[in-house]
Amino acid sequence: MTRQPPVRAEYQRDLAPLNDLPLAVELPLTTRLWSQAWLRKLVILAILMLAWEVAARWQGNDLLLPSFLQTAAAFWDGLVTGELPAKVAISLGTLLKGYLLGVVLALALSALAVSTQFGRDLLGTLTSMFNPLPAIALLPLALLWFGLGENSLVFVLVHSVLWPMALNTYSGFLGVSDTLRMAGRNYGLKGLRYVGLILIPAALPAIVSGLKIGWAFAWRTLIAAELVFGASSGKGGLGWYIFQNRNELYTDRVFAGLAAVIIIGLLVEGLVFATLERLTVKKWGMQR
Repeated sequence: MTRQPPVRAEYQRDLAPLNDLPLAVELPLTTRLWSQAWLRKLVILAILMLAWEVAARWQGNDLLLPSFLQTAAAFWDGLVTGELPAKVAISLGTLLKGYLLGVVLALALSALAVSTQFGRDLLGTLTSMFNPLPAIALLPLALLWFGLGENSLVFVLVHSVLWPMALNTYSGFLGVSDTLRMAGRNYGLKGLRYVGLILIPAALPAIVSGLKIGWAFAWRTLIAAELVFGASSGKGGLGWYIFQNRNELYTDRVFAGLAAVIIIGLLVEGLVFATLERLTVKKWGMQR
């Protein structure tokens, strides 16, 4: 004889309405403000500036460590006189040429690598050889080959951008799902159309990451190269500005030049790349 489970009688329980409760609880003002990322970053910057000012006053030697206020005054003076914007314009003009050329070459090399076995072997061999090589180490050869001109700087910038960008892009291509690959093949896409319409959109998070890494490498390589290149040619951008003021013992202007390098890096990261990610990979749900 099998036992049947007891049958419980159904019942309905009336709940009290929630009319008296607010639909949403307003958070305190401090909590709402602290949830803003820009405000948290400003607080961090303010703490760093305060620590800088305290350390400079405690050290008591303007030649070795000028205070934050002295550096800010030198930075403002460079803006008013137009010297600092002119140096920034020279550096950014050179940077864009080398950066864009490096990105184009990296995309072409990655497309070749994902399409042919020879391209994969070529990319693997070249990146193993040249990726560990510091770009600034090629500056003497660049000066010998291209002379004292902008082409030497563009050469080392291409080297600094090409290899990390190519590696990131190729890794992104390899991560594209087989479903998307087969969909592209079913539509008859081949060659550059297959790379441009299937692989690049699917690998866009890795490509954007490569763009950011390439930018960081190119920016710091340019400043380092200008320290040598500017001293050799008698002109240059921010790197030459820093080098020249260091020779003349204007330490506050040296820090002002370094501050300009940092500010430009923050603006490019926070405006250009953040906007690019927001309009593409984040909007399309490919990245959080």
